[in-house]
Amino acid sequence: MGSRESLRQKDLCGTRLWRERASRMNIQADRHPRGNSLPLDRMNGWLARGNSQVQRTEQEISAGSMSLRHVAVVIFLRCPFLHLMLQRYNPRGGNPMANLRTTPLHSLYGEYGEPRCIDFGGWELPVQFSGIIREHEAVRQKAGLFDVSHMGEFIVTGQFAADFLQRVTTNDVRRLTDGAAQYTLMCYPDGGVVDDLLVYRISKDQYMLVVNASNIEKDFDWLQQHLIGDVTIEDRSNITALLALQGPIATEIMSRCTEAPIDSLRPFQFLREAEVCGIRTLLSRTGYTGEDGFELYVAAEDAAALWRELMQAGIPLGLEPIGLGARDTLRLEARLPLYGQELSSEISPLEAGLGFFVKLDSGDFIGRDALVAQKAAGIPRRLIGIELLDRGIPRSHYLVYSGDAQIGEVTSGTQSPTLKRNLGLALIQAEYAAIGTELEVEIRGKRLKAIVVPAPFYKRTAAPARP
Repeated sequence: MGSRESLRQKDLCGTRLWRERASRMNIQADRHPRGNSLPLDRMNGWLARGNSQVQRTEQEISAGSMSLRHVAVVIFLRCPFLHLMLQRYNPRGGNPMANLRTTPLHSLYGEYGEPRCIDFGGWELPVQFSGIIREHEAVRQKAGLFDVSHMGEFIVTGQFAADFLQRVTTNDVRRLTDGAAQYTLMCYPDGGVVDDLLVYRISKDQYMLVVNASNIEKDFDWLQQHLIGDVTIEDRSNITALLALQGPIATEIMSRCTEAPIDSLRPFQFLREAEVCGIRTLLSRTGYTGEDGFELYVAAEDAAALWRELMQAGIPLGLEPIGLGARDTLRLEARLPLYGQELSSEISPLEAGLGFFVKLDSGDFIGRDALVAQKAAGIPRRLIGIELLDRGIPRSHYLVYSGDAQIGEVTSGTQSPTLKRNLGLALIQAEYAAIGTELEVEIRGKRLKAIVVPAPFYKRTAAPARP
């Protein structure tokens, strides 16, 4: 690598470059709705580049072109994802990971592969166990087990519980029967989204709501503000764990762990008290990957035993633990929205392409008037699928252009592990949303050619319909 002095100069130059880069990323992170946490699509890209840079450094050490005294500095400069994981771009320094919340399964992560944990909305969660691509392919081809215990669970109880939920959510709660669930959203009066969530009907007078982890406190306060009659709401997030078993052989694995009638359990149905591996669970045929599978709600103290039993039953069939990185690429291929990217207080459900879950003719709900007006006037923006034709990967917040006009920005993007194409979702002005429209995405100051393509990008053979 040259003389000791040239190496020193290169390290100093790299240090200045890194500081400038970190400073710029601090600003971007502060603008992100999850605080200093960065979008997972950008994290996934850094992980891939970081792995290749580690390999490059190892080769230079083996060739004798780098002394061991410089290894730590060079790896740090070449692998920015290490700085991200350890420091979160925290200008105050210290170890912010020590202050993060953990799930009941956190102590088990080290038993499976080499987990890498990140700050995800205030939670220390694994972004990967064995590698994002490997984990992604495991879920598409066989099965994966996810720890999603950071999600929030509320219990809504009362004679007027259905009326209350009909008022605060966009879907038609009255269509639910006992043992059925539905995807829905909560909106502000101006039509922006408070959160997207699942509603489970446990009984006529009791429901369970499952909300995004980063929105637990906000959602609970919002619901409390709009309570009616005898309705009460209880936050059970801290005493509930959530595991997700997803993939083509999820049913085969689950059949080894329970005698519950899972073959007759249709999508968006659940069993309130199913015994799985001898542990009482609420067993739901739902998921966030585009594959068949189950979500298991269990008492926090039983989560570790349930995880170990499911892994023991599934590993011989190809089951793998899955981190947030693959969860993000899986949901993106299936065009499933992520709050803070495809949904926010500034993006309406209609703009996000979720009109099917907005029942404008099923009575009044908060935000209905604004959404009716938006639909009548013409929805101004559309969430569309894009594919980069030039070499590059669309990432969150990259600007999208048509000619000289900036028409929107990318919300999520990745190099699809399944399709081997550089794909993304973008929120753009509606007049440019037609399939086949040629656009440009700005990446590091350079405009790259892109085209509007159909989304979802991936559909399994027998995709379930949501109620």
